[in-house]
Amino acid sequence: MSTSTGNHLHAVYISPQPSTQTQTFQHDLSPAPAPSDTSSKVSYLGELRQLVPKLQDEINVFLTERMEEDKKAAEAQGRKESEKEAKEEENYGEENVEEDA
Repeated sequence: MSTSTGNHLHAVYISPQPSTQTQTFQHDLSPAPAPSDTSSKVSYLGELRQLVPKLQDEINVFLTERMEEDKKAAEAQGRKESEKEAKEEENYGEENVEEDA
């Protein structure tokens, strides 16, 4: 964890019970510009615009890994995913025309 006095873009994941796990995702940002410094504000927002998708990608990778771990743990206990869960996973990120109707 950084001890600098700059700003940070961060997100914290806290897993639900029973096995509470916390994961922090963080990127350092330049210090916030003065309200009257337009060029610095543009630069700062550009930096922020680049870091947000990186942070989202890191979170997505982490959550995908967690889902795979949870799935393996459930299978080890003899539980299988429901038909609905299988269909949701198969169609993840895709438009579902049936639900839109």
